[in-house]
Amino acid sequence: MHLALRPAVWLSLLASATLAFAADAITPTAKVELFNGKDTAGWVTFPTEASKDTWSVKDGLLVCTGKPNGFLRTEKAYKQYRFTVEWRFTKPGNTGVVVHMTPPDAVWPKSIECQGMHKNQGDFYFWNGATLAGGTELKDKKTGKTRGYRLGKQADAEKPAGEWNTFTTVCDGTTVTILVNGKEVNKATGANLSEGFIGLQVEGGAFEVKRCTLEPL
Repeated sequence: MHLALRPAVWLSLLASATLAFAADAITPTAKVELFNGKDTAGWVTFPTEASKDTWSVKDGLLVCTGKPNGFLRTEKAYKQYRFTVEWRFTKPGNTGVVVHMTPPDAVWPKSIECQGMHKNQGDFYFWNGATLAGGTELKDKKTGKTRGYRLGKQADAEKPAGEWNTFTTVCDGTTVTILVNGKEVNKATGANLSEGFIGLQVEGGAFEVKRCTLEPL
């Protein structure tokens, strides 16, 4: 037997889930490696079934095939942190670090994408209700509705495909800063998100990850 819930009830349940999610966001107090070099313990894949062969661990490296589109995200939500991933493309491709990911999981959820695409590392994309101060509005070509916002990188510090790049995202309140190989390349301010899951994006490019380090500010 299925009982239909009134819209007000659904909204109440959604609001309760959102509040619980926000209350659970962790502020790190010590440096921790989120990738243990052995498996994906502590992470969630999406889409779950389609992504079962997307990620593997070989010789201590986290390996991604780049297909299908989705992500590997942390089980826990975080706020006020510095997240560093050391990665490389085997050939030019596309990925990203997605921060302040908000439930429900989707391609793509309400979140802030820190672009990791080859030759574009450092761009920002704010998706599905995420906003910032400034940026360029992105509209759906068919509906004309706003899809998100883009803020292009202000500098370039990326190494060629095949070499390891160190990509750092600093999340401090409503400000998100991206550093590539130690150089600040972009900063977004006035975001309407300040906490959430952290994800590694799958978007067509095979890549390898050496480490995922979370640190307090």
